[in-house]
Amino acid sequence: MTRWTTAGLRLGCAGVLLLLCASLATANFTGPVVSVLGGDTIEVLHNTHPERVRLSGIDCPEKGQAFGNNAKHAASRLVFGKEVTLHTHGLDKYGRTLGDVFLRDGMNVNQELVKQGWCWWYRKYAPGDTGLEGLEKEARGNKRGLWADPTPVPPWVYRKARRGQSLDLSDLVPLDAGTEGSFFACGA
Repeated sequence: MTRWTTAGLRLGCAGVLLLLCASLATANFTGPVVSVLGGDTIEVLHNTHPERVRLSGIDCPEKGQAFGNNAKHAASRLVFGKEVTLHTHGLDKYGRTLGDVFLRDGMNVNQELVKQGWCWWYRKYAPGDTGLEGLEKEARGNKRGLWADPTPVPPWVYRKARRGQSLDLSDLVPLDAGTEGSFFACGA
């Protein structure tokens, strides 16, 4: 074999190994929920180690924010100590696994939290998710959960305010014509 062929084979093997490792890091898996850190963040036992999972497509109120404890308790009632299946979507910027969480009966926990009114559809990271969009509109219209508050503060606005950052127009989303209240809602 020539020097170039050997180098090419090594490079090809390294590429396959890298792809295999990346796919394993974001592979679907099943395990028990061992901790609920917030309404949208849980830990699931995976290969004997707790793996931090950020529920994709949703954003729950933060700890210390109105409805933050309610969202965490709602998530706990749904998943704590239960076996869940994750359909993963890679990692977020903090290294948490992003995923859709399913109970044994098939319930999509991400959707259920939006349906119950404990979180927002996270438009910035799931812009085309019409399922979450519809569930949020329904919860908002029925004043479920945090939507009982006439002016709930979205978590991304709360986080920016805590960091002393100013809001920009990307934080605002026009409401549907049939929605009561102001002309814009905070959204991303």
